[in-house]
Amino acid sequence: MAEKSKVLIIGGTGYIGKFIVEASAKEGHPTFALVRQSTLSDPVKCKIIDNFKNLGVQILIGDLYDHESLVKAIKHVDVVISTVGVGQQIEDQVKIIAAIKEAGNVKRFFPSEFGLDSDLNTAVEPAKSMYAVRAQIRRAIEVEGIPYTYVASNCFAGYILPSLSVAPPGTASPPRDKVVILGDGNPKVVINHEADIATYTVKTVDDPRTLNKTLFIRPPNNTYSYNELVALWEKMIGKTLDKTYVPEEQMLKQIQESPMPVNLFLALSHSIFVNGDCANFEIEPSIGFEASELYPEVKYTTLEEGLRRFV
Repeated sequence: MAEKSKVLIIGGTGYIGKFIVEASAKEGHPTFALVRQSTLSDPVKCKIIDNFKNLGVQILIGDLYDHESLVKAIKHVDVVISTVGVGQQIEDQVKIIAAIKEAGNVKRFFPSEFGLDSDLNTAVEPAKSMYAVRAQIRRAIEVEGIPYTYVASNCFAGYILPSLSVAPPGTASPPRDKVVILGDGNPKVVINHEADIATYTVKTVDDPRTLNKTLFIRPPNNTYSYNELVALWEKMIGKTLDKTYVPEEQMLKQIQESPMPVNLFLALSHSIFVNGDCANFEIEPSIGFEASELYPEVKYTTLEEGLRRFV
């Protein structure tokens, strides 16, 4: 067997990053996590780092904004996976691109996307600009000739299932009385568990089929319309919910009139639930592959299994 690539995760203590670090270590890759010096004094992050160490992950002190430390860290590895958060850090991945070019040893780079495909969506503002920045990072990678894999993971189960809406993780549980349905509820939505997203991502690291391609994580048992999702939940709890449908025109008006970040969550919701941007296109083999078809051995958590935890 060929030796597994050494993997560096930048942003590994973040929301999706910690799942990627864990998956990389469990898949047997020599795994490194770039951690800021200041993170070591954060009690919450320290617990995450301790877990990494228990998995055999090597902690490298460095910073996205410290070019020298970035280059030094990258020289340890074969593959770089960025899981930096939203906002300015996404744009600042040009710093990672520059460091990869200088290091000269990276055989694959995964920029931080982990959502809808940056090129294949019809989002309105302000989500449109967010995806445009991610697309710009893709173009910068391609211009520099850096080998890559892009990951279109679609929706995080931790963001959607607890409330059946686009919202950061909290203590909410799916509605048991009434539910708001955006648009007509018919477009297909793809919702994946974070650990599965990480597993599929790491599977591609040494896979020649995914080099310079996009991995679309769109397994059939996690692809439902919102109406189907609500019907599944109703069946589980043995109760019919009172449904309110929000016309698209009303939603677009709300997006325009709402402050940040409410307008961003609404625009993302419009893209996902109204436009159906998770699954409104065929996956062309020239562009990429669907994860569950490429890796049938991965036993992913289905939407039904995920929802059952809230019953």
